[in-house]
Amino acid sequence: MAAKKDDRILKDKRLIFYAEDVEKITKHLDELLKLSDSKSNILIDKDGHLITKAGHTESYDVQTVSALVAGSFAATREMARLLGEEEFSILFHQGKRDNIQLTLIGDRTILATIFDNRTTIGMVRLYTKEIASKLAKVFKAITERKDAPESISKDYADEAKGKLDEFFGD
Repeated sequence: MAAKKDDRILKDKRLIFYAEDVEKITKHLDELLKLSDSKSNILIDKDGHLITKAGHTESYDVQTVSALVAGSFAATREMARLLGEEEFSILFHQGKRDNIQLTLIGDRTILATIFDNRTTIGMVRLYTKEIASKLAKVFKAITERKDAPESISKDYADEAKGKLDEFFGD
């Protein structure tokens, strides 16, 4: 019985993104690029999977950065709890050349904003807060969407099986 409850909780927390959702999200990340003069913005789920990105990301492995961002947030969450906080919502790492701000958006995603000396942490924080609010509204609409499929339809599954049988010569 506990396993069914755990499955239901996981299902309730899962976000299903359609192409138009990703387009809206990416539009907001592009807006943040322009407003803050950041180099790139990467939206990641808490499991470390890339959702979408904007800006210049060619110089590093985005998948690895995504996984490390999620790991950093998980470690920091435990540190926050040890200090009596539920969670820290913003993390900042400063380098000689580049900096990264990690911002929790809702309870499921993390926005990584990478920037250099063309802007300041204050500008990044100011505009990230504005974009975070816009993204939270997009995520709320996604979670309230009633047309999300429960599972693959029987017609689709039957058609896929038929194509596989045809391809592999059953």
